[in-house]
Amino acid sequence: MYDLAAMGAWIEFAVRWLHVITAIAWIGSSFYFIALDLGLHRDRNLASGADGEEWQVHGGGFYHIQKYLVAPEHMPDGLIWHKWQSYWTWISGFVLLALVYYLGAEFYLIDASVMDLAVWQAVAISVASLAFGWLVYNQLCKVFVDANQTGLMVALFFVLVAMAWGYTQVFSGRAALLHLGAFTATIMSANVFMIIIPNQKVVVADLIAGRKPDPKYGKIAKQRSTHNNYLTLPVLFLMLSNHYPLAFASQWNWVIASLVFLMGVTIRHFFNTMHQRKGMPWWTWAVTVMLFIAIVGLSTAPLARDARAVSDGAAMRFAQAEGFADVEQIVVTRCSMCHAEQPAWPGLHWAPKGVHLETPDQIAAQARAIHLQAGLSHAMPPANLSWLEEAERAAIRDWYAAATGG
Repeated sequence: MYDLAAMGAWIEFAVRWLHVITAIAWIGSSFYFIALDLGLHRDRNLASGADGEEWQVHGGGFYHIQKYLVAPEHMPDGLIWHKWQSYWTWISGFVLLALVYYLGAEFYLIDASVMDLAVWQAVAISVASLAFGWLVYNQLCKVFVDANQTGLMVALFFVLVAMAWGYTQVFSGRAALLHLGAFTATIMSANVFMIIIPNQKVVVADLIAGRKPDPKYGKIAKQRSTHNNYLTLPVLFLMLSNHYPLAFASQWNWVIASLVFLMGVTIRHFFNTMHQRKGMPWWTWAVTVMLFIAIVGLSTAPLARDARAVSDGAAMRFAQAEGFADVEQIVVTRCSMCHAEQPAWPGLHWAPKGVHLETPDQIAAQARAIHLQAGLSHAMPPANLSWLEEAERAAIRDWYAAATGG
């Protein structure tokens, strides 16, 4: 049994590693080509007929790069298509979603206090929501293809806000933010697979056949590429959020996610403007900082008065604080079936993160983590599987405040 559990953990690790590697490759190439395209010198008469050029130095060599609006006079051999980074990022991400959230649905995906779902229902909603996101987004793009693109971005933002709220009404907080990231990443990868690459293939086929390509294909591809540019950073935040309870376990997690999308816009606007040599819009960083401060505030807003810092070596103080006996009983009852040398929870073969909460000393030593994840937020127990009551969470906060002088 242990060998199977270890093998499963290593499979998950391998898929996660693949996901990170392919995501780095995709994001890296995407950011590079955006910066390259915006930074091209288009004020030079090039004998080659190219639209712009740029000289770069890297790795001890110099590179002379030219961009053609359609194609050079003769189609070159060995044309490189930048697509597999996107495809494998999505494929590995979906496999990871299945390994962690579908196979572990009762632990990570379903929160009965939010919506009491059967595993198959939760998985069905998850898969359907990803398809739904692409269908809605694609339709919006078709409607707004000839309209003001800022208006389209605003409409897309409201769709993302609605989905952020919707996910928190169905799944656990951890799964809600992760799914919003998967929802957005599906749109981005589908843009590459369904729109950008097919359109480029049409253009290439026309050129090979001696036909003049329709400029609409380039226009549509450019629209989708721009969206991917602005959505990348929020997706990274959402994919990392499941490691940070203050992001996903707050009652305002959907608002936090919404503000993160605005941060993605302000950050990318700075770099896009800089690459275009239109100056340095430093105001975007001020807006970004203000948005981040708002996120930090929202993460603890309902219980901000309970937040305290704990110094090292304070275990004795927490063990002697008023209310510790009650908290010890709460933790042993609600947490120790998982946080034990030999976890009693079915399918769990080691304590999460190696944290053991079976003795008074162990509980006192983990006072800060207990307060943060079970008192200040709803991160623990995952999906509230052991039904930790609000009165018990309040007891944890009161005990922590008593120990820290709050």
